[in-house]
Amino acid sequence: MKRDPAVNASVNIVWFRDDLRVADHPALFRAMADPATITVALYVLDEESSGIRPLGGAARWWLHHGLEALRGSLAELGVPLVLRRGPAAALVPTAVAEIATELGIEPAKISVFWNRRYGGGERAVDARVKESLLEAGAHAESFSGVLLHEPWIPQTQDGRPFRVFTPFFNALQRIELRPALPAPSARNPRDLTDLSGDELTGWELLPSTPDWSAGLAAAWTPGEEPAWARLHDVLEDIAGGYEQGRDRPDLDGTSRLSPALRWGHLSPVQVWEAMGALTTRRPDAAQGARAIMRQLAWRDFCWNLLYQQPDLSTRNLRPEFDSFDWSWPRGSANASDDGDPQGLAAEHFASWCRGETGFALVDAGMKQLWETGWMHNRVRMVTASLLVKNLGIHWRMGEQWFWDTLVDADAAANPANWQWVAGCGADASPYFRIFNPLLQAKKFDPQGSYVTRFAPLSPGEPVVDLKESRVAALDAYARMKAHL
Repeated sequence: MKRDPAVNASVNIVWFRDDLRVADHPALFRAMADPATITVALYVLDEESSGIRPLGGAARWWLHHGLEALRGSLAELGVPLVLRRGPAAALVPTAVAEIATELGIEPAKISVFWNRRYGGGERAVDARVKESLLEAGAHAESFSGVLLHEPWIPQTQDGRPFRVFTPFFNALQRIELRPALPAPSARNPRDLTDLSGDELTGWELLPSTPDWSAGLAAAWTPGEEPAWARLHDVLEDIAGGYEQGRDRPDLDGTSRLSPALRWGHLSPVQVWEAMGALTTRRPDAAQGARAIMRQLAWRDFCWNLLYQQPDLSTRNLRPEFDSFDWSWPRGSANASDDGDPQGLAAEHFASWCRGETGFALVDAGMKQLWETGWMHNRVRMVTASLLVKNLGIHWRMGEQWFWDTLVDADAAANPANWQWVAGCGADASPYFRIFNPLLQAKKFDPQGSYVTRFAPLSPGEPVVDLKESRVAALDAYARMKAHL
C-alpha cells in the first residue's frame, strides 16, 4: 500500500550482509546521521548468484538467530528490518523500489548504503546493484566495515599484494586504523513497523527433521550483546593467559570470538581497539592481547588472499600442487571413474567425519565440531593434517565438511587455513610438517580431559599407521617435486 508522501522526506536504506550489528557499522551510522531521514534495514539471503557459496547447515542456524537479534537491536533505534530471499542483483533494486513506493518516496530521495564485501561473486553482485540503483536515480554508497583495512591497501614496497604473513602483519601495523563508531542514537521520524517483507521462519534455516541443533544452542547465543559479553570475558579473564592457554583444548583459553567476527556482531576494529587499550591498561595481559591482535591480522590476511584469488576454496594457491596425488573419495564430486576403486578413501573420509579414526584427539575434535559447531584451533590443525597427509585425501573434502558444520565458517579463513595445513597455500606450513595426533594429545591435553569430554569411549583401532602414512605422504611430495 502506498502511503501519503511526506513533505521533503527522504529514505536511507542500509543493506546488511555479514555485519549483523548496530555499533561500529559505518553504513548504518551514515544512514542515521540525519534524524529527519527515514532509515530502513534490508537483508537479502542470496544463495543463488554465481560465485556466492550457499551457507552450510550450522551457518544457517546461526544466521536465523543472528537476524532475530539484529531485528531487536534495530527496533530499539526505530529501524525495521526487511527480509528478502533470492538473487541480490535483482532483488535489492526491486526491494528498494517497493520500499520507496510504500513510503511515498521519489527515487531521487533514496540512498542505499552498505559495508563492502570482498569475495569475487559478492563484488560482482554489489557492482550490478550499484549500477541499477544509480540508473533508477537513487544514491548508492559503500563503506569499509568488515576488515581492519581494505584488502588492496597493505602492499609490498614494489606495490604487490603480500603472500607471506609476517611482512603483511608488519605493514598492517603501520597503517592508520579507522576509529570504531558508536551505535547511532537517532530514531526514525515515522512508524515503519508494517513494511512488507519475508517472514524469517519461512526461510526454514533451522534444522527440523531431525533437529540436531541442541548442542549449538547450548554452546552459543548469536547476537551483538552476547558477543560483547564474551569480549569482556576475554579482556578480563582470557587475554592474560592467552599465549599459554590458546593451544590447550582442555581449557577455556581462546577468545572464541570467531563466530562474532564472521557474522559481524563485532567488528575487527572494535576488538583491535579493545586489545590495544588492554596492553596499556594491564601490562600483565599485554603479550596475550598482542597475540590476539595478530590473529585479527591473520583474518585480514586470509581475506587479502581471497580478494587476490576468488576461487580460493577450489584452487591451490601454489599451482605446483595441482599435480599432487591426493585421493578423492569414491562418490565425491571430483572423484574419477577409476579413483578409489576399493572405496578405502571413502571409508577413511567417513570415519574422519564421524570422529571414528581411532586417534582420540582427532575424534574428540570432530565430535566437538558436530556437537557445538566449533572446534578448538589447535585441534583443527591436527584433524586437518590427519585427513590431508596421513589419509591422503584432498584438502577440499575437509574444507567443505568444515564449511557445512562450523558456525564460524568463513569464506576466506576456512579455505586459507586448509591450504596452510595442506602446504599448498600462501605462507603455508611446510608439507613435511605432519602433526602427530598422539604427541599433540600428550602435549596439549595432558590430563585427557578434552578427549574425555567429547570422545570418552575407547577410540578403537586406528584407521591408518602414522609412521607408514607419513612416509607415504613425503614420498608423494617428493614425486610432485620431481615433476616440476
